[in-house]
Amino acid sequence: MYYVQKTLEISSAHRLDLDYESKCTHLHGHNWKITVYCKARELDKNGMVVDFAMIKRCIKKVLDHQVLNEVLPFNPTAENIARWCTEQVPHCYKTVVQESDGNVAAYEVEEV
Repeated sequence: MYYVQKTLEISSAHRLDLDYESKCTHLHGHNWKITVYCKARELDKNGMVVDFAMIKRCIKKVLDHQVLNEVLPFNPTAENIARWCTEQVPHCYKTVVQESDGNVAAYEVEEV
């Protein structure tokens, strides 16, 4: 099995739709660190699992310098963003989203 990982830095704003009082229900921004993990049993014709530039394009073009509530069709929690990123990148099985120091969420595809 071959593995690659890429870490991206994204600047974006969001507000959360919560059923309790929180300062996070107000628009605020983060400098996110998003790490995408991909794997493949065999390399493609270029000798890659997935091109690092493709990973960057799949995520940054949608999320960077955006209000996430305006570009994503769900409540943009770190957990939901992790799942969305995983679904955007070919061969991705896991994404870790760091919202700020000490606040990290991850999504991993379950093996069937």
